[in-house]
Amino acid sequence: MTETLFLSSDDVDDLATPADYVDVVREGYRQRGEGASAQPRSKFFRADPQGMLTSYAAVLPDTGAMGGYMYSAGFGAGDAWFMTPLFDADSGAPLALLDGASMNPHKTGAAGAVAVDALARGDSETLAVIGSGAQARGQLRATATVREFAEIRVYSPTPENREAFAADFDDDLAADVRPVDSSKAAVSGADVVITATKASEPVFDGDDLEPGTHVTAMGQYSPDKRELDATTLERATYVPDLRERATFDSGEFMSALEEGAVTEDDIHAELGEIVAGKEPGRTSDDEITVFDSGGTGIETVAAAYMLYERASEAGLGTTLEFAPASEALTGD
Repeated sequence: MTETLFLSSDDVDDLATPADYVDVVREGYRQRGEGASAQPRSKFFRADPQGMLTSYAAVLPDTGAMGGYMYSAGFGAGDAWFMTPLFDADSGAPLALLDGASMNPHKTGAAGAVAVDALARGDSETLAVIGSGAQARGQLRATATVREFAEIRVYSPTPENREAFAADFDDDLAADVRPVDSSKAAVSGADVVITATKASEPVFDGDDLEPGTHVTAMGQYSPDKRELDATTLERATYVPDLRERATFDSGEFMSALEEGAVTEDDIHAELGEIVAGKEPGRTSDDEITVFDSGGTGIETVAAAYMLYERASEAGLGTTLEFAPASEALTGD
């Protein structure tokens, strides 16, 4: 039997700072750029009751871990559950099973922050955030660790949501954080734009982007939904988390492709290739860049392993036992 650590969301909730997440996720993407294995998510849908079962995985050999997410959303309970199995990348033994809910916005936000660090101008001072939910919060907390923003504008269609979001972060961050009443007001003149929404149609006009802007789009990962319009992708250097995902479930890229605004040759590089120094990132101050983040096992495994190590050191969690197949897979 092998002892495996089970970690609840409460166990791991306060084990790492946003900057910690960014550091390990950056290292995960470096490994991907060096050839580590990762694939886009698999999605399985049911109509009655309506729901989605999703999974994705990655192997990070230098970290020494592999695994990913399997989660359900919707169905009869109308809720979501995030399971994160983590295995030793050398022995293959199960290291841990995490309730991945509390880490989700932090590890996803870290992926966006790694992209901002790799692609946004170093002198970026103005940030636009479109969206005000948990994922927008995770993106902002992580991104604020890689650039010193003086002004942060937040837009959400619901006034009380954007006002509450701005008030919370105005207290937490050194920047002036304020709500605005339109996406145009958020995006115009911004150095960095983050979209973290549930929208199915573009949330701003690509013509409103100033030269030199970086955009991180992370709210959609479905062929029939998009946060960015074709104009944005046509004007930008396009970087996905995984190259394969651009034509698999990126509504942004697939819609622009269908409209003839881009071709597959316009996929500049994966984020990991840029982090690893295999491909260039930004090459000029007036270049518009886009990071298309759909969620991968890279940030999931990197973050989960960090939390597993810290929880182990702190004596957190409970022990589960798994029988190896050599003992249990007998057919008796």
